[in-house]
Amino acid sequence: MRVMNTNLMVVSAVVAALLVWGVLVYNRLMALRNRTSNALAQIDVQLKRRYDLVPNLVAVAKKYLEHESQTLEAVIRARGQAQAAASALRAAPGKPEVAEAMVAAEGALGGALGRLMVLTESYPDLKADDTMRSLSEELGSTENRIGYARQAYNDQVLEFNNASRAFPAIVVASILGFHAMPMLQSTQSAQEREAVRVQF
Repeated sequence: MRVMNTNLMVVSAVVAALLVWGVLVYNRLMALRNRTSNALAQIDVQLKRRYDLVPNLVAVAKKYLEHESQTLEAVIRARGQAQAAASALRAAPGKPEVAEAMVAAEGALGGALGRLMVLTESYPDLKADDTMRSLSEELGSTENRIGYARQAYNDQVLEFNNASRAFPAIVVASILGFHAMPMLQSTQSAQEREAVRVQF
């Protein structure tokens, strides 16, 4: 009888310890996932700020660039695609293909804005416009904030992924549906990472 009580107590203690451990792992994973969601929300705030700047930038540029309508339309089109991709990422933050689509759309918007800025350099009146200069500075500041927010997000994703994929926590993560989250990468290939070379 005593042996049975001792065995029951040992089994109960082991089960209780496993339950406590499972709860602790779950709480840690939830905290990390919430931090990752917060970091994604910070990116979203900066992207919205950039999306709000684009129409103003185009409106100012339109006064000077009447015959450059293709560039202006490309910026507006890229903005719309980037907004749609960001909305999709908010709806499904854990899907790698959605994150990749957002990075691609943001890259297209960045490229279109870059072409607009290069074009601005060719028009001294536009370049000298106070509103354009102010918007350009604001856009540059926003781009830096997006970069920092993206870095903070990737740091949080790395911490979450490491915690949810390490043994024995992976057991709890798998049972409770904690899947690895995708990082937001700004470049996709070694060619994109190379410095731009200017030849004269």
